[in-house]
Amino acid sequence: MQSESKKKQFDLFSGLMLELKEFRNLLLNRLYRGGLRRYILRTLFPPMDTLYINTRNIGHRLYIQHGFATVISAKSVGDDCWINQQVTIGYTFDSEPVVIGNGVRVSAGAKVVGNITVGDNAIIASNAAVVKDVPENAVVGGVPARVIGENIEHKLFEK
Repeated sequence: MQSESKKKQFDLFSGLMLELKEFRNLLLNRLYRGGLRRYILRTLFPPMDTLYINTRNIGHRLYIQHGFATVISAKSVGDDCWINQQVTIGYTFDSEPVVIGNGVRVSAGAKVVGNITVGDNAIIASNAAVVKDVPENAVVGGVPARVIGENIEHKLFEK
């Protein structure tokens, strides 16, 4: 019984490694200090060329949907974050990297740059250019981004 369960886990892991380049990139980033292990995994399962992750402190359950043309270079990314394609999260030459809170969603094409903090449960709209701090539970959009609403989704499931 136990060996059958391990085989299912191995099959699932193998499938993820072979089919989802986003999963490979995230796994390789988490194994950054792995030395030889990282080199072997990188050789066997090459990462997605257009997904660049330069963040050491990544929370649990980060979901990268379509990692095409995506750069994540943040100081930290919290738990339960969702990042879409063509997103840039970075910093300027004279600033610290961005801090992304828990439960943040960054929609397609958004740019989040500078020494800023994105609060918990914030939503960044498609193609927004975020250059200032984003409060918790805020929905921001536009160029430059400004608060356009409140995220109440997480409140619906609180007990």
